Amino acid sequence: MAFLVEGRPRQPFLRAPAVVIWLIAALIGAHVLRVLVFFRQSEALFLAYGFVPARYSQNFLAVHGVNPGTIFERAVPFVTYIFLHGSFMHVAINSVWLLAFGPIVARRFGSPMFLLFFFICGLAGAAAHLVCNWGSTAPVIGASAAVSGLMAAGFRMLPAASRHARQDLAPLFTPRVLVWTALWVAVNVIAGLTGLGTGGGVQLIAWQAHLGGYAAGLVLAGPFEALAARGQTKEPAPEA
Repeated sequence: MAFLVEGRPRQPFLRAPAVVIWLIAALIGAHVLRVLVFFRQSEALFLAYGFVPARYSQNFLAVHGVNPGTIFERAVPFVTYIFLHGSFMHVAINSVWLLAFGPIVARRFGSPMFLLFFFICGLAGAAAHLVCNWGSTAPVIGASAAVSGLMAAGFRMLPAASRHARQDLAPLFTPRVLVWTALWVAVNVIAGLTGLGTGGGVQLIAWQAHLGGYAAGLVLAGPFEALAARGQTKEPAPEA
């Protein structure tokens, strides 16, 4: 969806909504803070604030005599894992990916709904990984599941040939959505089977989390569109 200023279209990569820029800054800032200030505590941070499926397995906890912590401490990793990355390349890829699809969703939903949507997709990605890797002790980190949800919503929002200035979301079972979904599933299944992007004790890319975030974004784009339409003004989101 493009906006015009003095007759010239704004380029999404150059004029992204402020909420997208701030979110990218938060991801990069958290990584810089870990590397420059808490590098020696990285492993402990990954275990405490990364998403570790074993923390939610009563059988694993009982067998190993591990204290999972309070309900709050077990809930926090569903969000904090998004802000942990294994390398500058990891956070850079997620930031570019966020810059590509974030503006599309932010302009459509508005800043508060955009952030809520982002974090719900991240939570859904963690939940999907938990179901598929019950009892795993490998921490999952990174924003890619949440950004996958933005990508899914973006696919439903991208304009097609039409005479209307603003289009409704593309239905779930249109050829465009089905083709992109099939490609995304294939890429992630291949990554899962080949071990692409994983290594060591920390799983940098969790393909089930990608698919969980993507599925949430695909399905929830409709309800969020309806909610945003009720509370959002006609003015676009602030630009940075």
